[in-house]
Amino acid sequence: MAELWLKSDIAEISARLGREAQAFAGKTVILCGGCGFLGRYFTAVFNHLNETSLKKPCRLIVLDNLITAGKAGSKPPHIPHGRFVNHDVAKPLRLGVKADYILQAAGIASPFYYRAYPLETLEASITGTKNMLDVARKDGARLLFFSSSEIYGDPDPKHVPTPESYRGNVTCLGPRACYDESKRVGETLCYIYYHQFSTHAAMVRPFNVYGPGMQERDYRVLPNFASRIKAGLPLRLYGSGRQTRTFCYVTDAITGFLKALLRGAPGEAYNIGNPKPEVSMTDLVKYTQKALGRPVKHVLVEYPDSYPADEPNRRCPDIAKARLQLGFEPSVPLEEGLKRFYHWADAHYTGDSKA
Repeated sequence: MAELWLKSDIAEISARLGREAQAFAGKTVILCGGCGFLGRYFTAVFNHLNETSLKKPCRLIVLDNLITAGKAGSKPPHIPHGRFVNHDVAKPLRLGVKADYILQAAGIASPFYYRAYPLETLEASITGTKNMLDVARKDGARLLFFSSSEIYGDPDPKHVPTPESYRGNVTCLGPRACYDESKRVGETLCYIYYHQFSTHAAMVRPFNVYGPGMQERDYRVLPNFASRIKAGLPLRLYGSGRQTRTFCYVTDAITGFLKALLRGAPGEAYNIGNPKPEVSMTDLVKYTQKALGRPVKHVLVEYPDSYPADEPNRRCPDIAKARLQLGFEPSVPLEEGLKRFYHWADAHYTGDSKA
């Protein structure tokens, strides 16, 4: 486990959950998409809780069809109190156990991959979420659906930072639509199941989560940067380099997600991210230089053909709702998070991603 994730990260998440983690003691947790970046963190956290603090171990059942798991997820995860099932959530699930909690994190989040697998992207968030909602309805389980900040599209500047009440500015036509629209429909399904069947389904909208364990061929900005740094090549900034994002270190994000699973109101959505600082891609190079303690060259390039068009100009969360209702508060500054990520990537990346 240590060669993929920093032990200190896992311990940090567990400590921040505190007594709340005891809600998982003796319960059964189904983790969908358990071999992805976030899924591997969740598995490590539950293993750690079982080893160190839960009064009675929770049973963890990890599902994944391994379509984009890559090298890091090519082997079944180590789960002393549970098991791994190679399963596509878009197909009906019969496990023979009663679920208490369901993390529906199955999906294709990288723009490179959801352009390559548009139908699979739709099916994971729509059919897959409906299937897991049926399990939650039958078992009386709490379900957390992993939506995305992408559902806001390219928000009007008047709505940045963007609250959950913003209705979005997206198109149903285009290369990003398979991801954006599937997440929007997934949220609608959760809303319907709560209001029609009283199923306890809440939603989270992650904003640019990063950290150790991201695949080198993830094709998102920070793995791209880390791979090119490893190769000794200048960083590539797509377009103007002026588009902005905020970045949430994985320990903050996982803590927020688990709080949403335990505390989130059914039928409600929560932004999970770090609203500060909102940085342009050019600014991100400067933060990278600070984290590494040395200069890094960069160049502006055109978007590659494999990258979906209509990239949002700004993305920054308003997390007032998550602060108030979940007690969520990100604590890892960007420079510190980048230090942790780049240190890990230097030991694990090869520099041959062609990013």
